[in-house]
Amino acid sequence: MSTPPPQYQNQPPYGQPQQPYGQPQQPFGYPQQPQAPYGYPQQPHQPQPQPPRGPQRPRPGGPLRVVKSAAVVIVVFGALAWYVWDYNTSPTGGKAKAEASASAQASEDATHDPNIGDCVKVKDPQGDPLPTIVDCNSPQAEYKTADKLLGDDSHCDSKYAYGIQVHQSHQLDYTLCFTKV
Repeated sequence: MSTPPPQYQNQPPYGQPQQPYGQPQQPFGYPQQPQAPYGYPQQPHQPQPQPPRGPQRPRPGGPLRVVKSAAVVIVVFGALAWYVWDYNTSPTGGKAKAEASASAQASEDATHDPNIGDCVKVKDPQGDPLPTIVDCNSPQAEYKTADKLLGDDSHCDSKYAYGIQVHQSHQLDYTLCFTKV
């Protein structure tokens, strides 16, 4: 005699009818419900009534929130623009202060860089001499600039009363020769 084939999981016992291919299988113990062709339900699905909702709250924000946000952005950018403008135009700070400082330094430097024919007074003539341009008719005038010799090893002749060697970091060194006023 022959023995039946072994049972596999989820397979009905030998000799019981199987569901046709493509039909969903029901777990054991649940009654089969009649199926329409291709697995569609026989009766249309009835939507469940939903409980009534309470009063609706308006969405948070809305147009008032947009106006508030725009006002904050305008205030922040306005304050930043005012600070930049004030910083750059105020005589006590910023760009204007830097320009004023550079202008003052340039005019100060110009008073210590005499040209030929300018009268000068010399501060600390024996140590670190610093010539300052003064009016030739002034009682402060000590010397008159007579010559400007280029080069770091140039020296004034004996016809000049006084000479100062000027050393500059990024320019050519020179010697100023003066005569007595």
